[in-house]
Amino acid sequence: MRCIITAGPTFEPLDQVRRLTNHSTGRLGSELTNYLTECGHEATLLIGQQATWRGERNAARVETFTTTDNLRLRLRALADESWDAVCHAAAVSDFTFGKTFSRDPKGALHPVQSGKLSTLGEPLLVELMPTAKIISELRGWFPRATIVGWKYEVDGLRDEVIEKASRQIFENQTDACVANGPAYGEGFGLVTPDGCHPIGDAPALYYELNQFISA
Repeated sequence: MRCIITAGPTFEPLDQVRRLTNHSTGRLGSELTNYLTECGHEATLLIGQQATWRGERNAARVETFTTTDNLRLRLRALADESWDAVCHAAAVSDFTFGKTFSRDPKGALHPVQSGKLSTLGEPLLVELMPTAKIISELRGWFPRATIVGWKYEVDGLRDEVIEKASRQIFENQTDACVANGPAYGEGFGLVTPDGCHPIGDAPALYYELNQFISA
């Protein structure tokens, strides 16, 4: 089977020096890639430039991405009907920067532009703008593939995380979603239209994902 795995964080530039990114090492996606390769699949790994995991990346092909838009372009460049599975585990930035403003003594806001924003003077106000949802485009790019998304949540209860994962599947025409994070609790949940299958740890998750995409 031909598989694409995305892993690690995207980042969004504030200026030419500073960035907004997510906490993600890229380890899980890299280890999943290794496991799928060991199982005989042809795996392509798209890994974030800011990923800190330095373990083995055993893939037929490895590409590095930077921003959310850069990851989107790399996935779109791979789009065709020959892929059998896409595991979208990358920690994609939900926000990018909009305009930056300074505030004068009367409270009025004034746009600021600079290659490196100054740390001297008054505090700056920066807009956070939602990024485009890559997962919403995957079905159009990979019409035959089994597509697995991720839902990492910090706040709420496990049932709420599972509901969000189910909604992701329905809204984006994907096949499954891996639920995890503090709100989900220990381990992972492999959520499908048939329900949620609890999984204890990462190695067990790799096994279950291989079984799912190979079915």
